[in-house]
Amino acid sequence: MKPINRRDFLKTLGGAALASSALLAACKRPADPTEPDSDAEPAKGKMTYRHNPNSGDRVSLLGYGMMRLPVVDNGGDPLANAGDGEIDQEMVNRQVDYALEHGVNYFDTALTYCRGLSERATGIALARHPRSSYFIATKMSNFGGDSRTRQGSIEMFENSLRELQTDYIDYLLLHSVGGGSDPQAEFNSRYMDNGVLDYLVDQKRRGRIRNLGFSFHGDVRIFDMLLDWHDQGLYHWDFVQIELNYLDWKFANEINRGNVDAVYLYGELHKRGIPAVVMEPLLGGRLAKVPDAIVRKMKEREPANSVASWAFRFAGTPEGVLCVLSGMTYMEHLRDNLRSYCPLKPITDAENALLLDIANDIYNLRTIPCNECNYCMPCPYGINIPGIFSHYNRCIKEGNMPNKGRLDPDYARARHAYLVGYDRSVPRLRQADHCIGCRQCVDHCPQRINIPREMKRIDEFVDTLKREA
Repeated sequence: MKPINRRDFLKTLGGAALASSALLAACKRPADPTEPDSDAEPAKGKMTYRHNPNSGDRVSLLGYGMMRLPVVDNGGDPLANAGDGEIDQEMVNRQVDYALEHGVNYFDTALTYCRGLSERATGIALARHPRSSYFIATKMSNFGGDSRTRQGSIEMFENSLRELQTDYIDYLLLHSVGGGSDPQAEFNSRYMDNGVLDYLVDQKRRGRIRNLGFSFHGDVRIFDMLLDWHDQGLYHWDFVQIELNYLDWKFANEINRGNVDAVYLYGELHKRGIPAVVMEPLLGGRLAKVPDAIVRKMKEREPANSVASWAFRFAGTPEGVLCVLSGMTYMEHLRDNLRSYCPLKPITDAENALLLDIANDIYNLRTIPCNECNYCMPCPYGINIPGIFSHYNRCIKEGNMPNKGRLDPDYARARHAYLVGYDRSVPRLRQADHCIGCRQCVDHCPQRINIPREMKRIDEFVDTLKREA
């Protein structure tokens, strides 16, 4: 496959593909002091496994998300350059080998990851190992254009098999159901009106799909409808992928109206015996970069463990969780996550209470619930949406938010830090004041953020800071 640039790839998929390639980063150790210690090796032969009652699979609790693959060179600016970065296949191979050596056997990819190159890179890395030693998960990502037709969807499935160098898919998902301005019409168009869901059921009957499920983002009515179909025997779901972490457990809807609390999603699956595959255990990294006061609370309890390990232990503790996915660009992250699950030390009742208190603290910070997934990108007007949100959230975390008024003795310092950091983080032509409110980004956001409204609010906030010099 000849690499194409990011905008052309998204255009091919009708402009609605989940564009995650801007999350790629060069594979070097992060400098953040809250990052894990890369010198400590995880134990081999200690991975915690879960049993899938539908297929009998023995699945590693840690799953490798192939959405954030390392690139050869991103020029030091992943948002600006990673979309055109070349995947570092040698590093992908090394990390996949290391994961397999330590018991990871579930690898999750999709056509839409890494500008359409994730499946190929995943296939190259895995094909060097016995097919029986791993499970492949990929997705029917028929978001727009010709891919939404029956023939286009069939071609997408066949292409996945070729790229992954396999005759069958272990875990096939309807990708990101529940989204769009009209979620029911969106679901019907992608899977029902064109007969694609029935086609996938037939492929499962033929043995080319072993487990059929869906990943959920968005309107709870679609989630409930699909589970009703399961109850009625219309369609059987072997697994379902949901967002689950200690912040979304009870605060997903509070943080962003319309999102669904993980306690509900997990509970509905568990009472039906449907295994849950967890995505976003770290909320796109936000739960690895919590405010310093929260870091101190965690370190007082577990001084040797990383901040991220708390989130992974929380996500892996419920018995109905089959696998927890992590997009591990860095070898250090892979090692740290392996330490969390080799073996899993379940969250105790006291630790659970602590994490729910911490979730309440994070909720009260009123950060913007952006996971930096980059599904909203590229903006047709060049705005760096994730970068703007990231800077805003980072200033809250670091105490550089000048929101207490000019009478606050720390106001001048915080104001200067915010404005200078804003210009350094986001080029001026890509800042919030260039948003025209076209709303092309809104339907793509799995967190259902009203992006134009937040852009306007941040622009007005920045304008106020500039006028109060």
